[in-house]
Amino acid sequence: MTDTRRRVKLYALNADRQWDDRGTGHVSSCYVERLKGTSLLVRAESDGTLLLESKIQPDTAYQKQQDTLIVWSEGDNFDLALSFQEKAGCDEIWEKICQVQGKDPSVEITQDIVEESEDERFDEMSDSVQPVELPACEMGRLEDISELVNSCLVSPNRKDKLAAALETQHYIKKLLNLFHMCEDVENVEGLHHLYEIFKSIFLLNKNTLFDTMFADDTIFDVVGCLEYDPSLPQPKKHREYLRELAKFREAIPIKNKDLLAKIHQTYRVQYIQEIVLPTPTVFEDNLLSTLSSFIFFNKVEIVKLIEEDEKFLTDLFKMLMDEKTGDTKRRDLVLFLKEFCNFSQNLQPQDKDAFYKTLVSLRILPALEITLSIDDQKTKTASIDILTYIVEFSPSVVRDYTLQQANNTEEEQMLLNIVIEQMLRDQDPELGGAVQLMGVLRILLDPESMLASVNKSEKADFLNFFYKHSIQTLIAPLLENTSGEKPLKEDYHTVQLLGLVLELLSFCVEHHTYHIKTCILNKDLLRRILVLMRSTHTFLVLGALRFMRKIIALKDEYYNRYIIKGNLFAPVIDAFLRNNGRYNLLDSAILELFEFIKLEDIKSLCSHVVENYGKILEDVEYVQTFKALKTRYEQHQDKLKEREREYNVPVSGSVAVTEAVVPSLLRTRYRREARQPDEEEEMWFNDDDELEDEAPLDSAQPHTHTHTHHALDAIGKIVEKKVCSSTESANGPRVLLGAAKPPHTDAQVSAPRLLNKGLVDYDGDSDEEEEGGASSGNPSSSSSTEERDAKRPRLA
Repeated sequence: MTDTRRRVKLYALNADRQWDDRGTGHVSSCYVERLKGTSLLVRAESDGTLLLESKIQPDTAYQKQQDTLIVWSEGDNFDLALSFQEKAGCDEIWEKICQVQGKDPSVEITQDIVEESEDERFDEMSDSVQPVELPACEMGRLEDISELVNSCLVSPNRKDKLAAALETQHYIKKLLNLFHMCEDVENVEGLHHLYEIFKSIFLLNKNTLFDTMFADDTIFDVVGCLEYDPSLPQPKKHREYLRELAKFREAIPIKNKDLLAKIHQTYRVQYIQEIVLPTPTVFEDNLLSTLSSFIFFNKVEIVKLIEEDEKFLTDLFKMLMDEKTGDTKRRDLVLFLKEFCNFSQNLQPQDKDAFYKTLVSLRILPALEITLSIDDQKTKTASIDILTYIVEFSPSVVRDYTLQQANNTEEEQMLLNIVIEQMLRDQDPELGGAVQLMGVLRILLDPESMLASVNKSEKADFLNFFYKHSIQTLIAPLLENTSGEKPLKEDYHTVQLLGLVLELLSFCVEHHTYHIKTCILNKDLLRRILVLMRSTHTFLVLGALRFMRKIIALKDEYYNRYIIKGNLFAPVIDAFLRNNGRYNLLDSAILELFEFIKLEDIKSLCSHVVENYGKILEDVEYVQTFKALKTRYEQHQDKLKEREREYNVPVSGSVAVTEAVVPSLLRTRYRREARQPDEEEEMWFNDDDELEDEAPLDSAQPHTHTHTHHALDAIGKIVEKKVCSSTESANGPRVLLGAAKPPHTDAQVSAPRLLNKGLVDYDGDSDEEEEGGASSGNPSSSSSTEERDAKRPRLA
């Protein structure tokens, strides 16, 4: 037998009843000695590997659909399909199949489905003796027809025989003629029977019947039959919607008549599936699989037809980016492009990759920069959907384009900044667009999806770009709203947006390590975020707390030193006391934060909390967290005293704790649980101007402690400088976050200052007075301090 090769796509139906693309190749039919019979062979066009070797079994039911599809089942629940590029190729292979099975090539299905169970075999025997006989198609017999069609649904074999009878006798068109008659005479009972009949015909799940029902001259009558649901008091008006309300807009005139007809058919069939037909039950779900396949292959064909028309797509993007294009026209173009991308979701990965490469080559991303900034809500929403499709499939495409803008585009016109700006400017009360754009940014910023090669590091390049050009745009509303002691704006829309920003920043803390670390330290970002702990919206308070929890979870001593220097536990303790022991999520979240510090034995934070807030928290008895923290602190102190006796080195208080912690940091720096900083991170950190002295030395050197304290004090100096500047410029009461003492001092460690003066400071209180009251035993200084403290509000 001569091999006849035709170009096809091979599909297999997966467990979710979706078609998976197994590859593109050329099909042939030939005798295979190993299989002892004529078989279908598909070899990949890329490398000639064998994609399919299937013997044409004499009892397998092959179906021919839509002139270019052949579908069949092999074994249990394993459906295959060949989608031909040309009708001639499909016809030729179909003739081979029919020749092997001894069937007439004019049929659409070669066999009745073979049944397995005893009941089904009995049905088959009965049906062979008593074939399905359809009653005369008359108005008075509609009830009998309905009962017959419904009774055939229980047996697959009877379903096949009924479908064959309906097709050979052209029964569907006869039923539709009766439908017109029933409507003319207002025969409601007959119309109800027709509804049940056509609902059952859909459940027959036969593609040949769908071809008849979805033809241009019959589809509206089928929809009409399904309007008369007996369970509804009044019939639906689906035909009126499809004909008058659902307007087909041609963004650009479509000259291909086949494409136009396919678009109309697909829309109407999808409307029938999703709107007209009742929601299928669990048992009926698989009975409509052929209808889903019909829509699936239609969408794939539409995408291919549009892709092949290069002039159509070129004209579309040219008009989309033309400044002279009106807003209404541009909206239609974007909506068409959105549907085009939506249909492409049915493509397999390799085809989808080629699809998006085509769009990128046509400059879809510069077009989205224009359409995202348009005030028209429909245009903006559709643009967000298109960008989401692209980013979800290939974020690298968008990253590459963004990096190309680094040197030739102003910051406010960069795609990434446009996305951030549109997220922050979303006026939707539910922030639907902002949430979607936040998801887009999260995918783009996810290092797990970033590529790295010998000559290119997408992760380093893109994150450097983001933190250089875009982070300030993202945090601008946060900084603007936290310039005082409390959030300036507390309206629902603003706090919802701040919640999204916090969620994205928390993601960055967890995944970006040194980039976000430098941003937080240089901009004193954690202090500003903790201002939100005084918000009246609990979810925003929890968002700020979650951000701090992400930082502490890293167990990074640079972060810990920053928190201690800035006294940044003060807003958390304040929120805990204001909550007043209420059993709620805020209470649990704060307790979990301190429980983590205890369990992970973060010595520097443990000592800081106990020394500064121990007396405030010692009365909390409904949990043992704070008592356990104090116990852990005392154990640390005992170890330090032992060390003092052993080395005869006088150490005291928090200084000793820091001395004990830092060498431990140096020993464990290169075995962090989450990940080791790579060479690139170390170089980046060492080159930073503000933290240039932070590189730790080898712990074996004799003056390790001194160098380490210099390294940690570099952060402290930055924080102190920012606190001093903000202290001089602020008006009214402010949160005191810079009360920690320098780490090197020979003076006796005093009682926690916060306990004496609360969490607030006033402009009338000078720093000189505070220093005088804490440094010596001067009676006058001490008494003035007590008088001043008596006037201050307390935590409790």
